[in-house]
Amino acid sequence: MTPSDPIILLFRHNLWANLRLFEQCAALTSEQLSATIPGAYGSIGDTLQHIVRAEQGYYARISTGRRLDRPENPPPMTFAEMLESLRLTGEGLIEWAPRVQAGDTVEIDWDGVLRDVPKSIILTQVINHATEHRAQVMTTMTQLGIEPPDLQAWAYFEALSA
Repeated sequence: MTPSDPIILLFRHNLWANLRLFEQCAALTSEQLSATIPGAYGSIGDTLQHIVRAEQGYYARISTGRRLDRPENPPPMTFAEMLESLRLTGEGLIEWAPRVQAGDTVEIDWDGVLRDVPKSIILTQVINHATEHRAQVMTTMTQLGIEPPDLQAWAYFEALSA
């Protein structure tokens, strides 16, 4: 069954796509996780960590209106920790996204200047950021000869219909 609210559908797809990719990447070897290609954020492993940490930050901004405080150089998360975090932030974003109103803003330090940024822009960034980096990981996987998961909306629709 498909939700009637398009914003909920977008964020449910985002969570589904993140989980599918991360679950497949959990089976990769250390050598494969270290692989990178020109134009990508970094290695597969680094990009996966980046996706999770960024989503944590976006979720904090949407749900609390504040920046997420974290240690300067946190240790890498395990796949179990990343999957748990993605489920938490993904479900949280599904809950919060439809609540965001046109005038809702968050104060962000933008290159040294405090700016009021609409929460709708942050929600847009959540989807764009994850999609871009998932594509980089999948391209790197393809270069390694590994078939990445199909994360298109069509595949999601099929999964919902199953």
